Amino acid sequence: MHRGVALDRPNLSGVTVAITKDVNERLTRYGPGTPAGEMFRRYWHPVAVMTELSDEAPTKLVRILGEDLVLFRDKIRRVGLLADHCAHRGASLLYGRVEERGISCAYHGWLYDTDGNCLETPAEPADSHFCLTVKQKAYPVRAHFGLYWAYLGPSPVPALPGCGVLPTWRVTGIEEQIDIQANWLQVIENNVDGTHFPILHQESGAMRYPGKPANTTRGFIDQFVSLEYWEEPFGIMRRQVYASGGGEEDALMFPNIKRRTEEVSIKVPVDDTHTKKYVIFFDPSTKSTQDLPIEHWLRQDHAELVGPDGRNRMDEIRFQDLTVMHTQGAISERENWRLGASDRGIALLHEVLLREIDKVERGLDPIGVIRYPEASPVDEGAAIRLVMRAHFKGHGIRVYPKDPAAVGSH
Repeated sequence: MHRGVALDRPNLSGVTVAITKDVNERLTRYGPGTPAGEMFRRYWHPVAVMTELSDEAPTKLVRILGEDLVLFRDKIRRVGLLADHCAHRGASLLYGRVEERGISCAYHGWLYDTDGNCLETPAEPADSHFCLTVKQKAYPVRAHFGLYWAYLGPSPVPALPGCGVLPTWRVTGIEEQIDIQANWLQVIENNVDGTHFPILHQESGAMRYPGKPANTTRGFIDQFVSLEYWEEPFGIMRRQVYASGGGEEDALMFPNIKRRTEEVSIKVPVDDTHTKKYVIFFDPSTKSTQDLPIEHWLRQDHAELVGPDGRNRMDEIRFQDLTVMHTQGAISERENWRLGASDRGIALLHEVLLREIDKVERGLDPIGVIRYPEASPVDEGAAIRLVMRAHFKGHGIRVYPKDPAAVGSH
């Protein structure tokens, strides 16, 4: 179903879209039992890069959707994801000792397997069966595209996302960005918004637009011939055409996977005020490189964001994006927003999110969730076709960067 409206430059008249305080709460709270949190729990989410677990470091603390969890790999290489606080007296399992059967709490030795079953309570009497009454919260974990993914929702477990890439593509690198100190919706709105790049990032506009901006107010916005958003079965598409004849298309594979040429960017709600980002870089060639190691970059842009003068840096794309997301506040007060016609992509995003949240409350699955392992993901072929033509006239396929931090990819 095509729901896009071309935003021709002469017709950017104001459009009012009301987001009340209650609706804003509905869109921005992700803990257990919240409307948006329950919707997010119907999807798989990346929680760690696979290389982060090793024999030397077999545990990792994970915070996702407001829950504190411990990811671990036992000595026979099974991977589990358990609630961090031991069911006994609440000590963190991050400091547990792993063995062949699972992870043992450092405090009193309570032993859990990857399914959360308690196998042993060493300090109890020898003939006690107390451990059989104990169950630690556990979630399914799968290795996929060089990452560990977790599913926090109800059974049956759905199929892993295909992310709109061909099965022959190899993962070449993973960029991990931590501590985006803003609510998830602010981050994903920035991704969907097509009009901010030619203005906010105008100093870098030469990579997309010819010439120089008319002035700093308009940036390169006048290079836009049209900007469209529409809904597809897998999520939201955005298409922008430039006066130069070039253009781009991007796909938001619902709810949080941005598909652009040969990279996939995933934004995960850590809690209500923090977001984590993973970017997976693929090699679409047919070269026999399957055994090459996957590069892993860790970015902590927030640590570099504030300059010596105490102000946020605005000299790079990544810092510009973080600044406009952070300065809205930890959770933006959308009830005070004034949206215009150029914000129709944001309005469509809100509309789809609210609709899918409502579906989950009615006991239905949101878009893109496939509960049967033998079924194909929702029209992945269409996603591939749409995105592989993303950089048409004047824009070629972009090879993944050796230094992704210098590129500032959205």
